[in-house]
Amino acid sequence: MCSSDLKKPKKIKEEHLALFLDNLSDVLKVYLEKSRSERKKALRMSSIGKPDRRVWMEVNGPEREQELPADALMRFLYGSIIEELVLFLVREAGHLVTSEQKEVNVNGVTGHLDCKIDGEVIDVKSASGFSFKKFQQGTLRENDPFGYMYQLAGYEKAEGTNEGGFLAINKESGEVALYQPEELDKPNVESRIDDLIEMFSIQQIPDKCYQPIPAGTKGNMKLPMGCVYCPHKIECHSDTNNGKGLRMFKYAKGIEYLTSVRSLPR
Repeated sequence: MCSSDLKKPKKIKEEHLALFLDNLSDVLKVYLEKSRSERKKALRMSSIGKPDRRVWMEVNGPEREQELPADALMRFLYGSIIEELVLFLVREAGHLVTSEQKEVNVNGVTGHLDCKIDGEVIDVKSASGFSFKKFQQGTLRENDPFGYMYQLAGYEKAEGTNEGGFLAINKESGEVALYQPEELDKPNVESRIDDLIEMFSIQQIPDKCYQPIPAGTKGNMKLPMGCVYCPHKIECHSDTNNGKGLRMFKYAKGIEYLTSVRSLPR
């Protein structure tokens, strides 16, 4: 499938349209009808590639998903709708899409596939322009804070396939890219799961995932980007600012979370 296909008028297959509308209905129900704290806490395939402390907090920390602000939930809903649109277009382009949301298991850790396309595991991602470049240029393995590579490797291990990848769409430009990592670039998912199980058996929270970085030139320190979008940042950094916790300052470009304030920002 390529973007140029959209410029060619074509009769839509009614079965594809019906499935697309059914899937959209399911997405809306998940986001608008169900409580976001219903899901039981457990180690999941979507988490195993994240930093140790974040994985630990997702299983043992307080529930924070239900407290996400409305704009964040809207972004997630928008992304899910776009991903369903992509799969609709994939079907219209003549590819076989199967195994949507199929549950899989590797060493006791479960997950759900986005789908298989022509028999290979494909994870569909809606991305910002900046994140899209990782898929377009094949550099995801070098900067993968959400553990997407581990997730793909886990799904492929469960399904016994090895030529899967990521079908990404740039939410800003509409560009689409298929990234199929080389086999040697994929992590050892079974070894990672064993390490995490051992980590939980110790019952001791791991060290912080990232260290604070300078906020300007006056000695203030702030959370790095890897922490800013983590729902557990408040609890995780409760010891900052001499035990008072994070201090938040709103700027035109967004909120900064300061771990140390030596000079009060304006």
